[in-house]
Amino acid sequence: MSSARSILVTGGTGSFGQKCIATLLADPEVKRIVIYSRDELKQFEMSQKFTDPRLRFFLGDVRDRARLCRALEGVDTVIHAAALKQVPAAEYNPMEFIKTNVLGAENLIEACMDTGVRNVVALSTDKAAAPINLYGATKLCSDKLFIAANNVKGSRDIRFSVVRYGNVMGSRGSVIPFFLDRRKTGILPITDLAMTRFNITLQEGVELVQYALERALGGEIFVPKIPSYRITDVAEAIGPNCEKPVVGIRPGEKIHEEMVTSTDALQTIMTDRHYIIVPSGKMGLEATLKKFSEHHQGRPVAADFAYNSGTNTEWLTVSEIRTLIRQHVDSSFDLT
Repeated sequence: MSSARSILVTGGTGSFGQKCIATLLADPEVKRIVIYSRDELKQFEMSQKFTDPRLRFFLGDVRDRARLCRALEGVDTVIHAAALKQVPAAEYNPMEFIKTNVLGAENLIEACMDTGVRNVVALSTDKAAAPINLYGATKLCSDKLFIAANNVKGSRDIRFSVVRYGNVMGSRGSVIPFFLDRRKTGILPITDLAMTRFNITLQEGVELVQYALERALGGEIFVPKIPSYRITDVAEAIGPNCEKPVVGIRPGEKIHEEMVTSTDALQTIMTDRHYIIVPSGKMGLEATLKKFSEHHQGRPVAADFAYNSGTNTEWLTVSEIRTLIRQHVDSSFDLT
């Protein structure tokens, strides 16, 4: 993975972390991988699954800067996946999310600059674009912190960037595992008939992180071009014969998700595979767009551009959703 030799993954025992670690271990150039997380049971279970001697497990919380500094000794690359993520829980426990997602991000940034880390990529979420819930707001703050860190690094050889993507197919808390479980009851509750979401597989999420690690100048937010799905099509794909009552959206939910807002469009470029929100810098917007467009071989988007799951041009069909479920969620899935 580019020049990465010693890599630390925060939140490395989660869905993304598991796929990311498997990918990293396939690279013989990677000499050491540190899993930094606070759940000892998940670390134990992961140590039984992955027995590669390059792996190290480090118990710790991103709220603890001193512990982060100790874990980062000798590390050159950081992938920041640790976060509290459940929307309803954030509305009920706002300060806990702020402590982990915002203050934890700042702790990691400071620790990375103090320990000689050279490359940092933080995972964001579509909910950070024009957020209407506290979880999204904390991730927007986190994104801003990582982008702004490039302005205060001084002479340090370090770059910070962010990747932002939509719902990960099959991850904990996503609708597909929920529907797969609920179809045994014959009832699949639909929040809203118009609801849409972006969709990305875990492997695609890992590949986006790899791209950012290899190509970022520093300060970019990388957004992949991915398909959308309609929640009604997911329900049809999983339980065509189930009842599908409309139960209403949860507090803090959107009907459609955005990853690039019309306001972001002014500083966004596009390539064949990505949209890239570039930082606002001292050199001025025009010069900044030119610099990043040349580096990434892209071009600025239209002034009124927005990337929204409801107005997306690429959609998953019911049949494609079923195929993806078999490939990425449950290989035994069928409709019998």
